[in-house]
Amino acid sequence: MDRKFDRKKGTEYKEKRNERSRDKRENNTPEERPDLIIGRNAVSEALRSERLIDTLLVARGERNGSIGRIIAECKDKNIVVKEVDKKKLDFMCGQGNHQGVAAYAAAHKYAEVEDIFALAAERGEDPFIIICDEIEDPHNLGAIIRTAETTGVHGVIIPKRRNASLSYAVGKTSAGAIEYVPVARVGNLASTIDDLKKRGLWIYTADMDGQNWCETDFSGPVALIVGSEGNGVSRLIKEMSDFVVSLPMRGKITSLNASVASGILMYEVARQRLGIKAK
Repeated sequence: MDRKFDRKKGTEYKEKRNERSRDKRENNTPEERPDLIIGRNAVSEALRSERLIDTLLVARGERNGSIGRIIAECKDKNIVVKEVDKKKLDFMCGQGNHQGVAAYAAAHKYAEVEDIFALAAERGEDPFIIICDEIEDPHNLGAIIRTAETTGVHGVIIPKRRNASLSYAVGKTSAGAIEYVPVARVGNLASTIDDLKKRGLWIYTADMDGQNWCETDFSGPVALIVGSEGNGVSRLIKEMSDFVVSLPMRGKITSLNASVASGILMYEVARQRLGIKAK
């Protein structure tokens, strides 16, 4: 009887434990988000300690007390500040008392575009750069950075707005590649691309209506632009490109995951650079 009672008690304990775990996942509590800093004092201390902050989230309409000072300090440090609905912030912070403000900690320090060119020069190679245009899924960005490291890419450029940033999810998905691939975040992607062209890079955009990828010459300094699965590369960015390249679709699905498509093209650039001939 005692043994039966203990088993029952153990089962009840496991059920309660599983229920608590489900509640944490559903509420997105701070324990599940180690990169989320919640509350005015916590964010202020993170800024004071020079912790890498990626994005500041402020409840819409909140400017009273210390929030104004926090916003000003973030802008001085070139940290992205986003206004979000209070209900969204409540959900993101779970049961945490956010006091109208929270911040995402960055998993790694951002590089400058010059750092990417410096790495290419250090290796004695033509620059090979990946540009992400509105890749909002952190797992896609992490996978792109991971493949970039394995194919000899010198750096990745992302926009400050409407793009995943160097969050812990990106760092984890990259399998450590963010430690080796410089990631630069720029305010104006179009002007950055214009500067790259002036510095001698050929700009390639991955899109559906371009020339066949395996018949494209990727020699010389290369910047490859990859867009989101939903919207692809924006019209302006596509028009600025020198070439548009496509992967043929033979099934009923008309698009590939962004990290898969970019991975195929990165390896084609690497193959041509290594002088490996396709059989």
